[in-house]
Amino acid sequence: MYLCFSQLGRWSGSSRIVEISRLEATVRPEINPHLINGQIMYRPFLKHLETSLAQRFALTKRPIPQGLECNISERGRHPATIQSWCYECSELRKARYTYIDAGTSAQIFNSVIYPNYQYELPLLGIDFLSFGAVKNLIVMDFQPLFQDQAYKEKYITPLKALHDKYPDLAQNLEMKFYDANQYFSQYLLFAKTDPDTVKTRVLDAFKDYLQLYWQMLDAATPDNRQTSLDRVAKAQHDYDQYSAERDPASGLFGSYFGHEWSERFLFEFLFEDAVPLAVSARKS
Repeated sequence: MYLCFSQLGRWSGSSRIVEISRLEATVRPEINPHLINGQIMYRPFLKHLETSLAQRFALTKRPIPQGLECNISERGRHPATIQSWCYECSELRKARYTYIDAGTSAQIFNSVIYPNYQYELPLLGIDFLSFGAVKNLIVMDFQPLFQDQAYKEKYITPLKALHDKYPDLAQNLEMKFYDANQYFSQYLLFAKTDPDTVKTRVLDAFKDYLQLYWQMLDAATPDNRQTSLDRVAKAQHDYDQYSAERDPASGLFGSYFGHEWSERFLFEFLFEDAVPLAVSARKS
């Protein structure tokens, strides 16, 4: 059962404010001030996601494997920190997000929202990356679990209006590591942009995509038939396997935090249902 504004409205005055604050406190632990150097470009995005989650869902913390919740790197010219959060509720199997802060060298915000298996909705995928003052890459999409026309008409077509609203953020860039026809929609926002646009247009688009996703989740009818649960579970697991094998961020994690830690982070947290290729080969 999620809490939305209409439900919170049943409380009056200060009681309503206290309840919202209490909910936000459960999902927005303060970032350790010793881990952040102040150059937090995507912090407004992180805060909006956390507030939105807190106001809509009865969240509980989803365990993050020991040693993976945060890390500090002193490699290179700029110290880098990474911190992650993960939650679950009756509607969401996993809502994870991660922030990497390497000062002016790099700012990265990544999140994937996995619905519970009774919902066949796409995953909500977010990837915002800034390197230096001029390299800013934004990726935002409803990532389809299935490619049949009926599925895309139901879950992807509603994105068209938002995609058309932000043509400057839909630049049809080449994908170097992924197949654009697998786990990406035709209404993907994928763009190179500048810091001012990030603070305005990208933030607006992020809020709009998130709002539409919640609306679609609200409207979805859970399907608890075992065949449907198994079908969605397999599709989500396949997504994790596909993504873990191709995610270019693993090299970035390794450069900051070492290969061993980055492999654990990739397979034990980001894409926990994936199996490392070496392990898969031994099993076969």
